[in-house]
Amino acid sequence: MPRIIGVDIPDNKRLEISLTYIYGVGRHLAMKIINMLNLDPGKKAKDLSQDEIAKMNALLQSDFMVEGDLRRQTQNNIKRLISINCYRGQRHRLGLPVRGQRTRTNSRTRKGRRKTVANKKK
Repeated sequence: MPRIIGVDIPDNKRLEISLTYIYGVGRHLAMKIINMLNLDPGKKAKDLSQDEIAKMNALLQSDFMVEGDLRRQTQNNIKRLISINCYRGQRHRLGLPVRGQRTRTNSRTRKGRRKTVANKKK
């Protein structure tokens, strides 16, 4: 299993797909990385050489924000929203849906306090 930026990517999948296992890398960015390194997108991840893996590591660390840095930035953004006490920050603090979803029914499956639902009477 090739290891790129601390993430084991799957062996038997195409390179284009296996790169998406890295946090912050989607299909579009994976194709962009493959094109920048002149690799074959249909090549399996297990067929990568150590040199290609090293180039990919260097490219991802220098040009793109992925994995730990991206997670840290996201957490800092949420902490900033909470600290300035804006509406979105209040929703994050309470563990409720942030982006305008309804809370009367569906938020039980997502976030917030657990409420028991009464059984249907026969």
